[in-house]
Amino acid sequence: MTAAFPAVMPTYARAEIGFERGEGPYLWGTDGRRYLDFACGIAVTGLGHAHPHLVAEVSAQMNKVWHTSNIFPIAQQQKLAERLVAATFADTVFFANSGAEANECAIKVVRKYHAHRGQPERYRILTFEGAFHGRTLATLAAGGQKKYLEGFGPPVDGFDQVPFGDHEAIEKAIGPQTAGILIEPVQGEGGVRPVPPQCLKGLRALCDKHGLLLFFDEIQTGMGRTGKLFAYEWSGVTPDVMSVAKALGNGFPVGACLATAEAAAGMVAGTHGSTYGGNPLAMAAGNAVLDVMLAPGFFEKVEALASHVKQQLHGLVQRNPDMFEDSRGMGLLLGLKCKVPNQDMVKALRGQGLLTAGAGDNVVRILAPLVAEPKHVAEAVDAVEKACAALRAENAARKAG
Repeated sequence: MTAAFPAVMPTYARAEIGFERGEGPYLWGTDGRRYLDFACGIAVTGLGHAHPHLVAEVSAQMNKVWHTSNIFPIAQQQKLAERLVAATFADTVFFANSGAEANECAIKVVRKYHAHRGQPERYRILTFEGAFHGRTLATLAAGGQKKYLEGFGPPVDGFDQVPFGDHEAIEKAIGPQTAGILIEPVQGEGGVRPVPPQCLKGLRALCDKHGLLLFFDEIQTGMGRTGKLFAYEWSGVTPDVMSVAKALGNGFPVGACLATAEAAAGMVAGTHGSTYGGNPLAMAAGNAVLDVMLAPGFFEKVEALASHVKQQLHGLVQRNPDMFEDSRGMGLLLGLKCKVPNQDMVKALRGQGLLTAGAGDNVVRILAPLVAEPKHVAEAVDAVEKACAALRAENAARKAG
């Protein structure tokens, strides 16, 4: 082993602090400071940290059984699948360990659908420029971003990117090998760009016209992040296949691929699998999350909070025109388009005790926990104002020096 090379592979440009504990919307850092977490582990800890119900349910399961493998029935898995089916368009669910794995399963569902119907040549999936669907070789190819593909050899075949929002280009790209269309209802990594409902309706119409499957990646938009359980509910458009992860386990690694019975008809025994996917611990976390989110009045509170945060971000843009160009997003998946480098803003915000996440298009993602309160929003707004002032002072000092 080379001593100079770090024990943890250096694939992340990590911040200088770590965290020792969390409670609600707060994290306590290794530097002794308390931080307001409006990054939520990149839209994962939607119910905040150490949520009492989640802690109790996962702890109880830990004292029973952790893992048996999918060779055997898993009661907790059956329960969570039935609840997701009851709450969505889907008829069936496959459980994985991450968003990328959920997308891999969904890609296989789309391809297998056509092979099962005697058209194995239909395997190509249309995707959109600026998208992000994961870090596996197939999901990198689906995203199509050169910065993530570079150095890993030829991209996996079967994905055709079209410009974001260009309906005419989409229809022109559909050919005899096209199997489906994959889209995020809001591009998160791509700059917090919502897809207008009429565009999603247009994609549904195109899929119906050409016999394609409509595949929504709701890894970041799902589980309440937009103010409903899933973002597709706002548009009235239902997909055939959908990937879910991130907030489904509130930090416990779990992903899911949801599909209609028709779409998943070819997914029979032996066509897909996962050793850990859907294990009792992950399912305890997922069921506990649904316990909270499906409680009466939960999403009404999320919508009210989202409206309040949007108003506050709009005010920040108006008061700081030298720092921000606009605010954007949907529900609590929001962003500030910066006029300064977004990573400088993320660092300055962290210096004021506010955690956020960068995104494409020079955007800072503002991802408040779904359980945050107006007082936390006020604290975040104050941190942004102070971060802007600190950046102005730095810039002035740099020019003077």
